[in-house]
Amino acid sequence: MGYAAWGKFIDGATDTNAGWGWGTMILPQVEQAPLYNSVNFGLPMGSAQNTTVIRSMITTYLCPSDLIQGAFPVSDGSGNILAIAAPSSYAASVGGNETDTATGINNDGRGAGMFFRNSRIRLADLTDGSSQTIAIVERAWSKANGVWAGALSHGTIRRGAQNGCPTTGALFYPAATLVQAHCHLINTNSDPDGGLDDCSSLHPGGANFLLADGSVRFLKNILGDAGARPDGTPIYYPADVAFQALATRSGGEVVSADAY
Repeated sequence: MGYAAWGKFIDGATDTNAGWGWGTMILPQVEQAPLYNSVNFGLPMGSAQNTTVIRSMITTYLCPSDLIQGAFPVSDGSGNILAIAAPSSYAASVGGNETDTATGINNDGRGAGMFFRNSRIRLADLTDGSSQTIAIVERAWSKANGVWAGALSHGTIRRGAQNGCPTTGALFYPAATLVQAHCHLINTNSDPDGGLDDCSSLHPGGANFLLADGSVRFLKNILGDAGARPDGTPIYYPADVAFQALATRSGGEVVSADAY
């Protein structure tokens, strides 16, 4: 799952039932079985008993090009520090721009991609094909301060020092975005959401993406939309259309190899 939640979905923004994320669940598969065995899943992420776990720096979850400063304070919307957690340069893909990282598609927390709140997507569910479905995206911690452990209850993701988006927009985003992102923009410097729910890196010209078949692709920057229709819906560049198609698990899109 993108992250595990114990209670009923509320609205994503005020959801107090957030919990351990995909990065925690695969610890045994990234040679971190002892750390996984020390997780107290019966207690919240932010509890004192889980302090050592969520502060642990894991090199697998850190891009060498990212500017990492070590474990950092995760705060709520008012700036109150909830916990100290280790950073991550990667996030789970919830889908394209049709899926909000916190509220989902229809304000239900669900997504069109591989990961979302309490998701249980199997390879058989990827009718678009595992080689045509993005699983994990790169999102530089130095642009959006994500974590690997999970979605801390009441927590928020905030802008990093390298974030170039206008400060007149969103300065933080709800807890689910700590571990999830959607495939819409890559290395944007104009998003009013601050690019917090988008993909980013410190690589020249683009970012890396892990597909469900285990392959990694480098995709070029998508800095913004092509404009907006009279009703306010965005107009996408062809590369963005292909990018979002790669993010859905069963959209039925046909994406040619030269489209990305």
